[in-house]
Amino acid sequence: MVTGVVASSAYLRDPDVQLMLRVRADDQTAFTQLVGKYQDRLVGIFTSMFRDTALAEDLAQEVFLRVYRARNGYEPTAKFSTWLFQIANNLASNSRRTKGRKKEVQFAQNTSGSQPMVAGEQLLPDKSALMPTRQVDTEELRERVLSAMETLNERQRMAVLLHKFEGMSYADIGAVMELTPQAVKSLLSRARDQLRVVLEGYVT
Repeated sequence: MVTGVVASSAYLRDPDVQLMLRVRADDQTAFTQLVGKYQDRLVGIFTSMFRDTALAEDLAQEVFLRVYRARNGYEPTAKFSTWLFQIANNLASNSRRTKGRKKEVQFAQNTSGSQPMVAGEQLLPDKSALMPTRQVDTEELRERVLSAMETLNERQRMAVLLHKFEGMSYADIGAVMELTPQAVKSLLSRARDQLRVVLEGYVT
């Protein structure tokens, strides 16, 4: 019991946890803020996972629907982003078995003018050490990397996306995917090796 109290209090400094606690108290403005902060990020990750924008938008919407439904029982036992991406990871794993999902709730559109980030140059393995062997346009680069990502298994792909898109540590990715930090490190290493093989001749 004491351990749980300490664990919970350690995450109270997370501003997104504070927003979620306000959501738990039925503060709709706080929920809108969380949606605005994470919606495009989730859509970007799901789009990179499945190359299906409509599915990505549905999955992101489902994540927030689950967050809202869980609000009454919410306890800050992890960073908010970790909890959110746990939900996203579970949905990604189950999405191929879930068809015909209906949009039950229409969330407010992000008014920032930003676009969901989709895999591109940022996913090149060890990009600081890799340079294109020739000049290519952004769309060609994006397509090559997306195709390379499709050669990874689902767990590798999610780990790479969380690491590159969200800048998550091995420990945080492990919390999302229920793996040890060492297992995450191994997963990412194998994914990078695979991407190097697939992109051979394109990067040096």
